[in-house]
Amino acid sequence: MASILASSGRTSRATALNHFNIYLFRNDLRLHDNPGLTNALAASKKEGSLLVPLYCFDSRFIGSGAQSRLSQAHKSSPARAQFVIECVQDLRQRLPQSLVVGHGKTEAVIEKLVDKIAPKGKVTVFTQREVTSEELEVDCAIRQLHSVDELKTVWGSTLYEVDDLPVEVGQFPNVFTPFRNLVEKKSEIRAPLPVPGEEDLREFTLKTEDISDLDDSFGIPTLKSLGYEDVEVSESSRHPQSALPDLPGGETAGLQRVETYLFTEDRLKSYFETRNGLVGTAYSTKFAPWLSTGCLSPRFIASECRRYESERIANKSTYWVVFELMVRDFCRFFALKHGTKIFFRDGITDGGGEGRKWDLNEAQFKLWREGRTGYPFVDANMRELRETGFMSNRGRQNVASFLALDMRMDWRYGAEYFESTLIDHDVCSNWVSWAMAAGVTGGRINKFNTVKQSMDYKAADFIRMWVPELANVPNEYIHEPWKMSKQQLIDYKCANYAGRCLQTRSFDRGDEGKKFDKKNKNKYKGGSYKMRH
Repeated sequence: MASILASSGRTSRATALNHFNIYLFRNDLRLHDNPGLTNALAASKKEGSLLVPLYCFDSRFIGSGAQSRLSQAHKSSPARAQFVIECVQDLRQRLPQSLVVGHGKTEAVIEKLVDKIAPKGKVTVFTQREVTSEELEVDCAIRQLHSVDELKTVWGSTLYEVDDLPVEVGQFPNVFTPFRNLVEKKSEIRAPLPVPGEEDLREFTLKTEDISDLDDSFGIPTLKSLGYEDVEVSESSRHPQSALPDLPGGETAGLQRVETYLFTEDRLKSYFETRNGLVGTAYSTKFAPWLSTGCLSPRFIASECRRYESERIANKSTYWVVFELMVRDFCRFFALKHGTKIFFRDGITDGGGEGRKWDLNEAQFKLWREGRTGYPFVDANMRELRETGFMSNRGRQNVASFLALDMRMDWRYGAEYFESTLIDHDVCSNWVSWAMAAGVTGGRINKFNTVKQSMDYKAADFIRMWVPELANVPNEYIHEPWKMSKQQLIDYKCANYAGRCLQTRSFDRGDEGKKFDKKNKNKYKGGSYKMRH
């Protein structure tokens, strides 16, 4: 392996310079509109050096050994791990030359790779810039490697470039609406970058045969080799009632979803009216799994929305998809500004969110997690999440509000459960949204009335789908089964569920919780269906 640079006639320049670059893919598993990859390739062309594309299944984030800090649950479910595997497989197929895939700690993989290729060479690592603590710890570990001369991080995960924001990060608004008004008036969304030329990728990246003798710590893993148990692997297959389209992970499938949703099925024109649906794959874009892994660029989606507007129609729906990409941007910039505070129990507030006492009743938390609270709308959403790895935006807001503001549980356990279970988990969107639901970001507290929401969004069929105990209950009672008489419970064959409901629909919050409710009653927007930001 030490002779790799001399083994290829096209690498004489790299041999002379004794220098090569690594492009470390992370949450940007695509070729289109990838600023980090574009920068790394441009540097390799300028220097006449080789570029080594690398992805690492980091054992701190994925696999059976990667556990959340509070609940010790998997940081990544087998279902999401399988989706990532599919994304990496697709990226390897799309690259004209080989993608090196390792597993273990990222810095250890890089060190071993450098030792295999050119232990005395100059090495620069390029990667997409991340903003949250655990990812930044990986950056720090890479910078400390003696085998790496420099780590260059490139912004590339948002609709708006961080350098294009009209204010410094420290002056960034803590509330979404001022942020939206600011960027819409004073910033522009850049055009997406093109896919790098195939000839350049062939010329300046490693050939497959160059890395054919790497050891067993390299190569695309299976769920079993990542340490997941057989029963977990069997449960990772796509549920027949999943609201996610039956598409694999990867840039190819992500691009197909955009084309199908916007143009083939022509659904963008009515997105605003359908986006709060609960059943089926077509009520919303479902771009999130591919966005979370970086298989889709938000700028590309925005550009396709503009193309739709120019070719077909421009209306509130065509704007609203870009609006929601701005919400995603807001979460990432909020995380950039506040750092580790988004993971603190009290968020960015002092005194625990206006003096609230957070608690964790493990038995009641289990009821919430398993969809057995007795509140049909909450339970249906939580069961959908557990079985499919997906939950609608409407559901996410309601179950988060319910856990944090009704049950008075430590919201971070809910955020960790979402992180573990969601196929489309994005660390910034998830944790910032949960902090907002808990009211620890300094903004308005939105407490959702889950019963009213269930009625407003006509969730009866959705509830029957995921809570079969209520399959025979008419719409009149399905949102509030505790209102049925004893005879009706028998007639509709739901006595067990409704009986539990009577026991659990009131949560003992103590005197402090009651005082907090009284003090803040005017801040709550019960039953509101406004955006969570």
